[in-house]
Amino acid sequence: MKNLNLITSLFLLLLLSSSISFADEKPDEKKITLKMPEDVRAVVDNSCFGCHNTDSRNEDAREHLDFKTMHQLSDIKKLGAFKEIREVIEENEMPPKKFLERRPEKELTEEQKKILIDWVKKESVALMNQNQ
Repeated sequence: MKNLNLITSLFLLLLLSSSISFADEKPDEKKITLKMPEDVRAVVDNSCFGCHNTDSRNEDAREHLDFKTMHQLSDIKKLGAFKEIREVIEENEMPPKKFLERRPEKELTEEQKKILIDWVKKESVALMNQNQ
């Protein structure tokens, strides 16, 4: 009987310790989960992610585009999101002028715009080729 209690206790201890280690391995939920090159990630982190993520207080921006959950979209919805990202950047609509009045350092440079536009073009082509 003592052996059974000891084995049960060891099993429970092992189970508990393994669940603790798995809990430590959760991805950082503050990070963007969409794969992107470092230069793209730097621009998105600086000028886009503050509003366009699951935890943003800006409900409209969060609902319109969420970089944390974008990887979960269907390919057709990703293509639509990439197209819209390109359009708003080319039309200088993002970041919004009202936001830039308070945070002018978030404004996209021409080089940053090119980085984002090139990225969405490349991702769009890759998605279309993948689905042929």
